[in-house]
Amino acid sequence: MSTVSETSFDSLLRENRVFPPNAEFAARAHIKTREQYDAMYRRSIEQPEEFWADAARELDWFEPWTKVLEWEQPWAKWFVGGKLNLSHNCVDRHVQGSRAQKPAIIWEGEPGEVRTLTFAELLTEVQLAASMLKEAGVQKGDRVAIYMGMCPELAIALLACARIGAVHNVIFGGFAAHALVDRINDSGCVAVLTQDGGYRRGGEVKLKPIVDEALKSCPTIRTVIVHRRTGSEVAMTPGRDFWWHELTAKASPNCLAESMDAEDPLFILYTSGTTGKPKGLVHTTGGYAVGTYLTSKYVFDLQEDDVYFCTADIGWITGHSYVVYGPLQNGATVLMYEGAPNWPEPDRFWQIIDRHKVTIFYTAPTAIRAFIKWGDEWVRKYSLASLRLLGTVGEPINPEAWMWFHREIGHERCPIADTWWQTETGGHMIAPIPGAIAAKPGSATVPFFGVDAAVVTKEGEPVPDGHGGLLIIRKPWPSMARTIYGNPERYVAAYWSEIPGAYFTGDGARRDADGYFWLMGRVDDVINVSGHRLGTAEIESALVAHPAVAEAAVVGRPDDLKGQAISAFVTLEEHVTATDDLKQELRKWVAKEIGALARPDDLRFTQTLPKTRSGKIMRRLLRELATTGEVKGDTTTLEDFTVIAKLREQDE
Repeated sequence: MSTVSETSFDSLLRENRVFPPNAEFAARAHIKTREQYDAMYRRSIEQPEEFWADAARELDWFEPWTKVLEWEQPWAKWFVGGKLNLSHNCVDRHVQGSRAQKPAIIWEGEPGEVRTLTFAELLTEVQLAASMLKEAGVQKGDRVAIYMGMCPELAIALLACARIGAVHNVIFGGFAAHALVDRINDSGCVAVLTQDGGYRRGGEVKLKPIVDEALKSCPTIRTVIVHRRTGSEVAMTPGRDFWWHELTAKASPNCLAESMDAEDPLFILYTSGTTGKPKGLVHTTGGYAVGTYLTSKYVFDLQEDDVYFCTADIGWITGHSYVVYGPLQNGATVLMYEGAPNWPEPDRFWQIIDRHKVTIFYTAPTAIRAFIKWGDEWVRKYSLASLRLLGTVGEPINPEAWMWFHREIGHERCPIADTWWQTETGGHMIAPIPGAIAAKPGSATVPFFGVDAAVVTKEGEPVPDGHGGLLIIRKPWPSMARTIYGNPERYVAAYWSEIPGAYFTGDGARRDADGYFWLMGRVDDVINVSGHRLGTAEIESALVAHPAVAEAAVVGRPDDLKGQAISAFVTLEEHVTATDDLKQELRKWVAKEIGALARPDDLRFTQTLPKTRSGKIMRRLLRELATTGEVKGDTTTLEDFTVIAKLREQDE
């Protein structure tokens, strides 16, 4: 079934501010000028195999590849015949070199304890955990479910699986039992790595009891290994459940890294499908290693003295690629934080940045909007002088939120890497190289090396610059997902059937006259008003630009006259009172900012918006609510179930 109807949609947002690269930053950057980026990009598109082979040679391979790429659309094989191990490239490589005593992971628990692991210490922990898995009967190719909080053992668990060739399936440590059942059974996992519980907002989040509940319906699980974090009482099933610390105490401290074929699966990660059943995307070893290594090196301009803090949970692709695999392959020091950004006060992140001298800070627009709402006074207590680069991920950032981030967190000196990519792409696809590319607030800017991106009609015809269309990728790239686990037909249908000869991203975008890409939201979030297709992201950005508005979500609902009407859900800044006058003012404001066509037909104030646990606004639920007043779809990934009830009450 096609999700794409009309050929393009109207782009009405106009953002003209440009911020050239900071000269001091550019002087020590890996890529220092636009000309250097252009030359490298041109080579990566014209000679992709040579380009990616050069990148791959920066990593350790046990056996070289015989062919860089075998491509029969949509099936790619990268670095054919090459053998490597990602755990070796993240850890051993640095211990054998000059980084053995360099901090690999600095971890801060929510209660405040700090733990630092050097690369040498991390190697010891990873080898013990890998031996523990082997001794528990886990073999190369077996699937292992990981359901843990943000602690060093979570990163160690991924690296230990990669070391022995087990395929990890990380399930975000906040999902309910039925989400575990679906993901464990779909992938046929043989073991679960979990913990007693973790800390969030001052309380304990219990994890082991949820695993116990799920495993009543998971016949393939033989072994459960439990990391002790909180020390709370948990039930242990004899013969099935074991304590991590007891097993590692008697495990072998030496576990050689398995030689993996470049196309051997590394992990399965489930992403919510728009229809019901989650999709298990399969990422393989070689291409994913090279893609995450190179994007981390250039987009974050990683230098030897950086302390890098990505706020994503490892349960999401951002955590896999840009907390664990990308930065560690580069030998970077990664900061991990267990808890909530506003515990015990809304200044926790700024405190962490100053305390650990963080240099790179990568977070989501939804978090930035929360920081704005909490008030500048929480930020201004801290110097943040160590920061040199900021990044955003997860959804398009509203220009006003970009400006606040630039001003209040970056002190107008830190470049901002607004990164567009997906679980399916494995790594960054469109993002500024910070020493070379001028930024425009709200734009992800230009494609990364080897990424042949275009904006087209549903027939695949190019859309003129400045007009909205469908974002596609025309050539394969190393870190692309290879399939949907157990369902190759669904993979072809979802990504390779919409547009002839291209990967269909599902996102709307426009390209401006400078070749910059502006993401306009999911194609299924597009609203058709009287024959004009409007991207929700632009209307939301206009609303957020109003001083009274903290956050906004816009959806379409059926309308007899116009085809679709625009429904806006708005959360206000602290100390702003919701009134009918303000509703009218906001409707007029959008008309002034974008045009009368984009004026919301109905607008409701709400204390919070329904979000996934990774911080994305669940517009699908709002669309159901705006249309029928009911929510019947899948709510597995919803963070706070009370939000829907509150919205329903407001409706009545």
